[in-house]
Amino acid sequence: MLNVTKTIAAISTASGAGGIGVIRVSGPLALEIGQKISGGNLKPRIANFRSFKDLNGSLIDQGLILFFPGPNSFTGDDIIEFQCHGGSVVTQSVLDLCLKLNAVLAEPGEFSKRAYLNNKIDLAQAESIVDLINATTLEAAQSAANSLSGKFSLEINNLLKYLIELRMYVEACLDFPEEDIDFISEGKVEEKLQNLTETMSKIIRAASQGQLLRDGISLVLVGQPNVGKSSLLNQLSGENKAIVTDIPGTTRDAITSDINLKGIALNIIDTAGLRDTDDPIEKFGIEKTWSSLERGHIALFLVDANKGITEYEKAVLKRLPDEIKRIWVFNKIDLFKGKSKIEQLNSDQIVYMSAKTGDGLNLLKKAILKEVGFKENLEGSESKFIARKRHLEALENVHKSLQSAQLNMASAELVAEELTIAQKYLSSITGEFTSDDLLGEIFSQFCIGK
Repeated sequence: MLNVTKTIAAISTASGAGGIGVIRVSGPLALEIGQKISGGNLKPRIANFRSFKDLNGSLIDQGLILFFPGPNSFTGDDIIEFQCHGGSVVTQSVLDLCLKLNAVLAEPGEFSKRAYLNNKIDLAQAESIVDLINATTLEAAQSAANSLSGKFSLEINNLLKYLIELRMYVEACLDFPEEDIDFISEGKVEEKLQNLTETMSKIIRAASQGQLLRDGISLVLVGQPNVGKSSLLNQLSGENKAIVTDIPGTTRDAITSDINLKGIALNIIDTAGLRDTDDPIEKFGIEKTWSSLERGHIALFLVDANKGITEYEKAVLKRLPDEIKRIWVFNKIDLFKGKSKIEQLNSDQIVYMSAKTGDGLNLLKKAILKEVGFKENLEGSESKFIARKRHLEALENVHKSLQSAQLNMASAELVAEELTIAQKYLSSITGEFTSDDLLGEIFSQFCIGK
């Protein structure tokens, strides 16, 4: 358990007026502070209705106070929660009183950090708290809740247990080099490594989808003026976000719209058409188009289906960032009674559709999901949980170490070394091996009071 020397306090509810405001206190002085403010003894885990008074005995508010004794509390320390009427003046008055009674203002994420340091939750669970708060879709919230409940951690810990057992066996083999026994073969090490690798692949696929649910996707609509970008934005968003006219250059500034596609938050950016112009306002809009492309995940490259890809599009492609993926949208098929469909152009997808009528819109959504590798209805170890970039990087490093171990089966020493490296990366996800710098970066992203 963490050796707590200070008591922390913070307002845990959002700022502004509300029905209820919560002030949370955690640490060795929590119970004493709670009793002084509420004027009496407090029974554990019972909602006590009390009057909250300042040091002069003046009434601040009336409300509920709860006492959660450690170690059976969220942080592992004694916790007091004041539930008073919402409003910045009342909650701030109660917090100020706690600080006068020798509590200190909590840092961002300090309550969750204490829970992690006191082994109440692991690091992946702690991260899922802020992911649950920041979720922008129901699916993202459910996935974060799964991670908070320990679903992701259970997958990692089961894999870690199997990996450690295999590493210990291989290292034990190194103690008997003179024995005329093929311990690697006898222990089916190669088969077990293959099983580990296959399990890792499933977890990586699930984690990749978890990252999509958490971070969302930025789609940038790009193409010549009057090719149908604004019409497509309106179709995707389901409302008239952008002005649609036959006049080229109508869109001068980037217009954004957020939609939900299979639980993934899509941030769609309608940009100014790329062309040479003397209009200073339109020029500024075109500059913002390129800026949007630098930050985007996928470029939806609209072209006139009657004209196809011209020298203009080829010139623009040369300026596209290498990191951004692209989907070609051959628009205006309604003008020649064409059929909506998906084709493949080298590594790119082409969607034939009409942004005016919406014909082919579902095909475009399907192409977007395919481009980011999203799959529906994953089962077992591929079920949904939230994940972050650092989780994926760690899992990829584990996968590389396991593959390297498979390539070096002739050397038990190299196999043992690669398994040790894999164990270290895997343990970093739940926080068994984590630097203080990483902890500081993670918990600084939390709000104060969590």
